[in-house]
Amino acid sequence: MSILISHTEQATLICSTNWKALLKVSLQLSVVPITMPTLMNRSCTNLPVATIKKMGSAYPSSSRSPFISYACIFLAVFFILSNAPCEAQLSSKFYDNTCPKALSTIRTAIRTAVSRERRMAASLIRLHFHDCFVQGCDASILLDDSATIQSEKNAPNNNNSVRGFEVIDNVKSQVESICPGVVSCADILAVAARDSSVAVGGPTWTVKLGRRDSTTSGLSQAAANLPSFRDGLDKLVSLFSSKGLNTREMVALSGSHTIGQARCVTFRDRIHDNGTNIDAGFASTRRRRCPVDNGNGDDNLAPLDLVTPNSFDNNYFKNLIQRKGLLQSDQVLFNGGSTDSIVTEYSKSRSTFSSDFAAAMVKMGDIDPLTGSNGEIRKLCNAIN
Repeated sequence: MSILISHTEQATLICSTNWKALLKVSLQLSVVPITMPTLMNRSCTNLPVATIKKMGSAYPSSSRSPFISYACIFLAVFFILSNAPCEAQLSSKFYDNTCPKALSTIRTAIRTAVSRERRMAASLIRLHFHDCFVQGCDASILLDDSATIQSEKNAPNNNNSVRGFEVIDNVKSQVESICPGVVSCADILAVAARDSSVAVGGPTWTVKLGRRDSTTSGLSQAAANLPSFRDGLDKLVSLFSSKGLNTREMVALSGSHTIGQARCVTFRDRIHDNGTNIDAGFASTRRRRCPVDNGNGDDNLAPLDLVTPNSFDNNYFKNLIQRKGLLQSDQVLFNGGSTDSIVTEYSKSRSTFSSDFAAAMVKMGDIDPLTGSNGEIRKLCNAIN
């Protein structure tokens, strides 16, 4: 008998409260030669190891008895639901059966958006980043103000800064037209970030899918969890570490500043303070469109990478070595500290940077996703259902 059910689908069903679905999974699994510990590991990642071993001892699989009865599976599922939180696993094949054209639809829409405005690539990568760092990769950043929602868009590090919402809304509309109620806004953000990188010559990576959308917003968390252009190295290392990202991954992700632009208000102090960690000629050219007076030219833009502002390469790191980082939070990565060697390595090898950046983006996409029956699949990305 052939069972056409993936481990991801098993986990999603097992972690729901649909008992008919659970029984169906149990019946299907009853003909699969699999040990109880293996089932537990596949289904619920938060189940204690000791419990898994205990369940395995109670219902072992052997060469004489290779099959687990559906009753045992069902009891195990009941035990799991009663005693431990569940998480379905993300999978790159999550929509293969339910919406096979989802990824190609997103890719085409992102290519179109970036071809119209190259800066949009940086904006969409940043949008995914700012989403994941506030209560996880759950599309909470896309929610508008409402009677029950205080939008993260109003947070100091987001207001008049994050952009690209209309692009995501357009992508969602296109995906909804072919697969209503299937693809989450959180997954669209993750895929859009990858496709944006590719559109400007950057690396690609396999995006894991299966996130669901939040029904809450994290405005109060945004100020504490998002990095600031004023942050020093220790603050950045600590902040990224709190999200499960190490120092090397922090430097790699900072390399996304090889594309995009920044507002005068974010780099005014750096270019006018005559500090020793900024190239004098570079500071002089930046002052032309960013006067010293606050309120004068605050929203004037400057490229984060003056040399190749629209190409995803490793020139950002070369700039740092030359003391030409536009933001203070950029230059601290190469200022006599522990990350100098990483910056130097990336400046010499575009391939190393690209590989590390891709891996870090995958890891960032794993920050506290909503899965299984948690959250929802929004009909519109800017509002809960």
